[in-house]
Amino acid sequence: MNILIVFIIITAIISFVAFNNPGITEKYKFSVGPILHRKEYIRLISSGFLHADIMHLVFNMMTLYFFGPIVIQAFGNIGFAIVYLGSILLGNFLSLYIYQKQPWYSAVGASGGVSGILFASIAMIPDIGIYIFFIPIPIKGYIFGLLYFGYSVYMMMNPRQQDNIGHAAHLGGAFFGLVYAVVMAPDTAMHNALYLGIMSLPLIYLGYEIFVRKRIG
Repeated sequence: MNILIVFIIITAIISFVAFNNPGITEKYKFSVGPILHRKEYIRLISSGFLHADIMHLVFNMMTLYFFGPIVIQAFGNIGFAIVYLGSILLGNFLSLYIYQKQPWYSAVGASGGVSGILFASIAMIPDIGIYIFFIPIPIKGYIFGLLYFGYSVYMMMNPRQQDNIGHAAHLGGAFFGLVYAVVMAPDTAMHNALYLGIMSLPLIYLGYEIFVRKRIG
């Protein structure tokens, strides 16, 4: 049994147990107040093994199942674990930074980790076909990445437009997976530099906006 299946099984079991015991979700979900004020740092990783409902769980685990093998083939089982867990952590740290003045903010889900795996895969194979919901035509990976980053950055910069999606966690996780792949496979990254550059344009814009705002502030 490879590490991908192990993570899927563990996540499914914990999520199903929590579905029937809301106290578990309340105790281990990502929640700004308890993390900052009570130093419950376990929530930064435990929240990645909890989900809001069955569809949330199925969507995340299906995405992990389809793209996980690419990361395992490129970086091995240890590399997969580093990307997955590191993406969950960085995604939650970014959420903590952004929502630090909103102690009521909370979230669950493996989406940060899944985003990291997805974007590490795209870094390795930028033109990989990705299907979105019921659209029958696959979208090139780097185009999907551009749209994904663009939408996430837009929603983060316009917090009043709520859609109940943890864009900060997704963005942080995707960034970790992308950077890990570039650092660990620099030759492949250089070969795919044009595609990765196009995909990263929204991130460059976000970095510029943060820098400008800090200087003005």
